[in-house]
Amino acid sequence: MLSDEQWAVLEPLVEACRPIGKTPPQDLRRTLSAILWRHQNAAKWRAIPADLGPWWRAAQVFMRWARAGVWERLLGLVQERGVRLGMVFLDGTNVRAHQEAAGAARRGDLKPSETIVKRLAAFAAGMERRPA
Repeated sequence: MLSDEQWAVLEPLVEACRPIGKTPPQDLRRTLSAILWRHQNAAKWRAIPADLGPWWRAAQVFMRWARAGVWERLLGLVQERGVRLGMVFLDGTNVRAHQEAAGAARRGDLKPSETIVKRLAAFAAGMERRPA
């Protein structure tokens, strides 16, 4: 997924941002390719192709780096250096909607049949002939 040119640009930035642990991640390029593939295809973690490595490794790295703020630091470095990524990440887990946006009923709402009757009554009242 990541070409040699792309990886040559990203590797030093990733190394500068990633948390340094006891053991470095195995095949970081392949793991990042799996994360990018998953986000570009809006797929589930388990749908990552086997040639990009185990799905659970990509998911684990992504979640750990998200908690550690690695993605924000990486984006900052990329923007400072003027690297054109050509991609956008949107983490939908933090996008919230008001309860009314989901169609949740409010307390005291009329039952559907009562609402229909009230609308029909209002419509009929509007159709009545008015004295001239």
